[in-house]
Amino acid sequence: MSTIVVPERPTFSFELYPPRTAEAEAGLLASLDPLVAAGPEFISVTYGANGSSRTSSLAVLLRLLAETDIRAMAHLTCVGSSYADATRLIREFLDAGVTSFLALRGDPPAGAVEGDDFLGDLHSAGELVQLIHRVQAEREQFSLNDVPGFPNAKRLASGHKVTIAVAAFPNGHPRSRSVEQDIDTLLAKQAAGANLAITQLFFDAEDYLRFVDQARAAGVTLRILPGVMPVLSAQRLRRIVDLTGERLPTDLLRALEKQDSPEAQARVGVAHATELARRVLGEDRAGLHLYTFNRHEAVLEVLRGVGLLDPTMSPSPARSERKDHV
Repeated sequence: MSTIVVPERPTFSFELYPPRTAEAEAGLLASLDPLVAAGPEFISVTYGANGSSRTSSLAVLLRLLAETDIRAMAHLTCVGSSYADATRLIREFLDAGVTSFLALRGDPPAGAVEGDDFLGDLHSAGELVQLIHRVQAEREQFSLNDVPGFPNAKRLASGHKVTIAVAAFPNGHPRSRSVEQDIDTLLAKQAAGANLAITQLFFDAEDYLRFVDQARAAGVTLRILPGVMPVLSAQRLRRIVDLTGERLPTDLLRALEKQDSPEAQARVGVAHATELARRVLGEDRAGLHLYTFNRHEAVLEVLRGVGLLDPTMSPSPARSERKDHV
């Protein structure tokens, strides 16, 4: 059985999303330098449904690769993709220098239900994991670069091994029948070649810790990074719950609603995320994956609060929510 790899010191990583407007792009660029300076293990960049943000996602990844030493992780989804389309996309990212991926099945089109003919050639994240490995292996084995004296000959190439992360669901996938099914799915992703798992959002540390215990007992050896987001307003919390199907954390909602200013709500959200991160780090040393909403202040405050950020690097106080980020 594989050994569970736990870093000597918990790591942290960030998630960004590709900006859709000039204003959003300016906000992302303003936060990118502080996030990079914090020294994350990697920064992941989301990918819109059906490839809707491929160009802008790649632009952010290329900026990370060209201007920083931080590992850039590309999100990939496979719903509705043919093998040919998925292979072309994987090669495009690999050719750009991206060697880390978060492989996701993706959500069905609006109104579709399981059993509808919407999946395309790849029916699961596990199949996408296998395809990424296959494309990289072929790319490493054969290169169309000229070998001296043998124009257009194929030769061995010395590429890097890929890191492939997958999603995990401490409170169950919205379309799952049971926790056992979720863990079986995670085991299948591990068997397909995934080497890291990142959880969807949760608001109670016990949910994550219980899921990790159950996964370990079932044979999951992947490092399972807890996904944590500082929720800085009651409006955003409701929006997140609507999008994810996660249980509404009523205590957090009440605490946010009691505040008389956006700044006070932001402080409550940061305090909740800090305590959540401290609790999971105290029991499980895997690290933290922080959902940033393309803002640096709140996530850096959380890292400072749990002792993972150099105290001399003092982030500015978390600003209140902006409507364009809800």
